[in-house]
Amino acid sequence: MFTQVFNRQGVTQSYYTDRTSAPVYSKYTMWVLLLLIVTVTSIVSGPSCSVNNNPRHIYVPGDIVVGGLFPVYLQVKTNGSTIPPQKTCIDYDVQMFLRSQVMIYAIQEINRSQMLPNVSVGYEIYDTCGDVTNAIRATLSMMEDIQGQGVEPNVTTPHVKVVIGERYSEKSIAVARLLALPLVAQISYSSTSELLSRKCKFPSFLRTVSSDEHQTIAIAELVKHLAWESVGVIGSDDEFGKYGAERLIDHFNDRKLCVDFKEILSANFLLNETRTQTELAMLMSKIRNSSAEAIVIFTAELNVRIILKEVLRMGISRIWIACDTWATNKELSEMADIQKVGRVFGFIPKRNKVPGFHEYVRDSMFQSKAHNSFIHEFMCHYPPCPDSLVDESVLNCTLPDTKSQSESGGRTCLDRRCLLKYIDEDESYYIYLAVKVIAQGLRSLLNCDNVRCKRNASFAVWELLEELKRVNFIVDNTTHIAFNEDGDPTTGYDIVEWNMSVSENRIITVGVYRPDEPIRIREHLIREFENVTVTFANCCKTCNPGYEFITKINSCCKECSLCSRGYISTGGGKKCVACHPQSEYTSSDMDRCLMKTIEYLGWTDAFTTVLVSFDVLGIVVSLLVAILFAVDRRTPIVKSTGGYLSFLELLSLLACFCCIIMFLGEPTKTTCMAGLPLFGMAFTVCVSCILANLLQIFVGFTFDLRVTVGDTLKRLNRPIAVVTCCSAVQVAVCVVWLTYAPPFIVESSRFDEATILLECNKGSKMLFGAMLTYIALLAVVCFLFAFKGKQLPDLYKNASFVSISMMIFLVVWIVFIPVYINMSGKYQRAIEAAAILVSNYSVLCCHFAPKCYIMLFRKELNNENAITNYIRKHYEKKGMAVVGK
Repeated sequence: MFTQVFNRQGVTQSYYTDRTSAPVYSKYTMWVLLLLIVTVTSIVSGPSCSVNNNPRHIYVPGDIVVGGLFPVYLQVKTNGSTIPPQKTCIDYDVQMFLRSQVMIYAIQEINRSQMLPNVSVGYEIYDTCGDVTNAIRATLSMMEDIQGQGVEPNVTTPHVKVVIGERYSEKSIAVARLLALPLVAQISYSSTSELLSRKCKFPSFLRTVSSDEHQTIAIAELVKHLAWESVGVIGSDDEFGKYGAERLIDHFNDRKLCVDFKEILSANFLLNETRTQTELAMLMSKIRNSSAEAIVIFTAELNVRIILKEVLRMGISRIWIACDTWATNKELSEMADIQKVGRVFGFIPKRNKVPGFHEYVRDSMFQSKAHNSFIHEFMCHYPPCPDSLVDESVLNCTLPDTKSQSESGGRTCLDRRCLLKYIDEDESYYIYLAVKVIAQGLRSLLNCDNVRCKRNASFAVWELLEELKRVNFIVDNTTHIAFNEDGDPTTGYDIVEWNMSVSENRIITVGVYRPDEPIRIREHLIREFENVTVTFANCCKTCNPGYEFITKINSCCKECSLCSRGYISTGGGKKCVACHPQSEYTSSDMDRCLMKTIEYLGWTDAFTTVLVSFDVLGIVVSLLVAILFAVDRRTPIVKSTGGYLSFLELLSLLACFCCIIMFLGEPTKTTCMAGLPLFGMAFTVCVSCILANLLQIFVGFTFDLRVTVGDTLKRLNRPIAVVTCCSAVQVAVCVVWLTYAPPFIVESSRFDEATILLECNKGSKMLFGAMLTYIALLAVVCFLFAFKGKQLPDLYKNASFVSISMMIFLVVWIVFIPVYINMSGKYQRAIEAAAILVSNYSVLCCHFAPKCYIMLFRKELNNENAITNYIRKHYEKKGMAVVGK
């Protein structure tokens, strides 16, 4: 028997007291009655099915009553012209109507089974119209004590023992705060907000859908695995969209993904008013100007519908990521020209069909309309078509717009077979799971077997809550259901994509995410997006070797920039890194660091071979000359060359030849420091000996000098003193040089970045210049004395040959300076060695070679008589008398 009464709050209540008997009519009789009802309803109620804001609901009593909250109307419209403002439920949703029927169907299945043998389960279901006020009002109604005829909410013994719903997180939070007072269990089939996992605030809240905590992680993992480097986030100013968007951004930042923009829609965005249009225009501008590779829309489906319609109107095509609220919404996925929005990926908890529900909708649901006011509401909007009026081959299942029907004053009939197309496999299945969980909890709490329940239905609501928290079983051999300590199920998410190429089966599964497991995505998708090198916004996703990413200001868009000199990048946009400047250089493609080769004037170099050959020759010749001079040390020619000074001169010359070795081969600290100073001191001794010898000749044969000059020169005619003083000055310069700024080894790449040139830095260039200048000064003095001494009776032409050797020395070192400066690389040291060699050979050839020639081939000149005769003839030519001994 079916009756309707009105409670104190003006809520229509439908009571069905006999759940076993139901009228059975023939098919023909049924359709006649249905048409009659539709006709009468149309005449009585008029064309509009919209009603006031009083919550529509169904109540079927039982030993245990299960509450249900469903937004069959998706939103309310407020008429501000009346006082108080009048609210009207609008936007009737067929899918939500079917989901409410899933709860009824599942409870009927429990009652027909042996799950609870001698216990009947009733239900009290409310349409909240997607409004939080309606949800609270319905919850307070369910908390009344019906058995005690109470009219006020009873937080001690409410007649509803458990509530399924609400759909939206914002409404579920409000409901959960009320149900937390008596600890009435609440099981949501769609609310995913992380806030609801906080048991300190919502101790009685459970859900059969995964938390947004896992969903936001799953979205971030999808973005990372499909190589999307920039994203946009659209949320809404409610508990679901706001906190979900914040958590998404946190996860993106943790994975070094760039958030190109974030937009939080206002709370009244779905009202589609003037403010909505302004906000929508700003959002479209952001999307159009964004370089985000994917855009996450984390909000309710009503907001998404408005956004996608505008996206279609503006012709924007992007990659969209849907949260579970709209990932499988058929009204959205089957919008006209939906393929023009781009590609849509989404996340939904485990999907499955509700066993037997298709058959129930097709064969039985409308037969139970007598105790189901929701069916009356549906038939008001969509009256059924008789079978004779519909040919299955031309069946049109497009739902007409209820608003346009109301305005036109007529309604289009809908074949009930079309309803099968609007049965989803996600929220409907979660509602089915919620009923199964309740049945399992009651079976455990009432200690039931397949014959009877040993405990009666009188129990405290918190007892059922505790049993529900402990459930752990497999539903229909397909789905394992259990709750963790936060009241969340242990299931994860399926990753879906909207298949735009076909009209049927638009939503396909392309991956899966399970908590504490790596995300799994079809390989072809990963390869497809990994191969993308330039995005639609001309942003680079990878770079060639030698280039690195640079990000535009206030944007996630990346460009490729060539690495600076000395830096390399292996490609893929990796940051340029510096090669070690002392030991490495970059390849031509700037993709790797290569080890520099160490370069110096090696022993195998041809130039080195030539220098060593002449050096060895000089050493050998110097030794031979020294031997020859030692043999003929008592002869006049040796005495005229300086006597014992000639041996000191040869020794210093030998030292100069030996120091050539320090300029060849790999430079070391010792060779760098000793090379030039040793040459400077040794050659100074050599030139000092020559100067002392010239001074002897000049003083001995010059008679017309002024008294003062002559006396001075005679006092200076001390060979040992001259050599010691002249050499001491150079030694002092070299000691200062080696003490304060000595030459040192340096690794240089200034000429070729691929090589490290080992060279000797002079240390103090000023002291190096002082050393050379001092030698040059001595050489000039020698040259002047020699030039002056050319008029003297010198049988062996010492002055002439000395002037030539000094001239050669000066010319060599004058030429050396510009050549050395312009010479680069390892041959700078060779130029130094060559200059020293030429200087040595100038002395050896011009000062010693003529004497050796006389000693070896003109021995007749190497005696005192030859010298005496030569001097006599020299002065006789000048008319001067020479007195013999």
